[in-house]
Amino acid sequence: MTRQEHPFAEYIRILGKGKKGSRPLTREEAYQAMSMILAGEVLPVQLGAFLMLMRVKEETPEELAGFIQAARETFSPFGEPSCPADLDWSSYAGKRRHLPWFLLSALLLAENGIKVFMHGAGGHTAGRIYTHDALKYLGIEHAASLQEARQQLEEQSFSYLPLEYICPILHEIIELRPIMGLRSPVHTLARMLNPFNAKHSIQAIFHPGYRPVHQEAALLLNDLHVAVFKGESGEVERNPDADCLVQSVKHGELYDEQWPRIFERRHVKSETLDPKQLAAVWQGDIEDEYGEAAVIGTAAIALKLIGKADSQDCAMNMAEDFWRGRKLFE
Repeated sequence: MTRQEHPFAEYIRILGKGKKGSRPLTREEAYQAMSMILAGEVLPVQLGAFLMLMRVKEETPEELAGFIQAARETFSPFGEPSCPADLDWSSYAGKRRHLPWFLLSALLLAENGIKVFMHGAGGHTAGRIYTHDALKYLGIEHAASLQEARQQLEEQSFSYLPLEYICPILHEIIELRPIMGLRSPVHTLARMLNPFNAKHSIQAIFHPGYRPVHQEAALLLNDLHVAVFKGESGEVERNPDADCLVQSVKHGELYDEQWPRIFERRHVKSETLDPKQLAAVWQGDIEDEYGEAAVIGTAAIALKLIGKADSQDCAMNMAEDFWRGRKLFE
């Protein structure tokens, strides 16, 4: 008796048919494949094979655009006329060398009237500090639904929502990393989900080769204002000790911009990372030259992206003014 081939087998075959027979998925094929995954129509063995084949060859902009399109269609708030966020900010890598200073950057923007929606995942890689946990040291509770995130944005201009409350299946796939031993395409597409369809989106990568993939996928998706750069440990955080190439989509066109390093000498990383220092630096109880520069430098990139500043110097000056005028925690 001949068994009927599973519908998803076609997409595995396209990717895995040897050196000469395999090819990337088209955008439509990627969309259909991810739609089946998100609908629970794929067997576990098929999902594992698909993810690892994609990992070996690495996703193309067309594949990434198809994956994201399928995922976005599962979010009820996506495309709503009233967007509660000015800036979509992804946080999926975790920090291992330095504290997550980018959190203070996001809060600095929020304090100055810019609504920042942050989404991410944590715990999939040992030895890292994730946003989910670090926010507790700043007295901030994460949202537990898109509706709650919307409310937080309206009330305090900042909200962090873990991926598990946005798309549980994508969260489950990210959690497979310790089992697979490798990241999967979900680590890339999650950064570009933009669940509230914010006009501006900022993303970071660790491997420089992914920078133009994000940029070109955003163009295919008609995401008109996006910035992506190599962030410290893969988070949206500018390293003040290194030059920073920001690759953007501005008004639907590709744009590259080099931000120079803030310090000529490199700072030695701390032997231990204590998240309590985030609040202490914000309060002015302690000083951290590297941390403060990372906060200001990251905020500056965001300010230029959203059009609050028309030059790097203006963006840096504005971010420095925000930092000097920050309100201390009560």
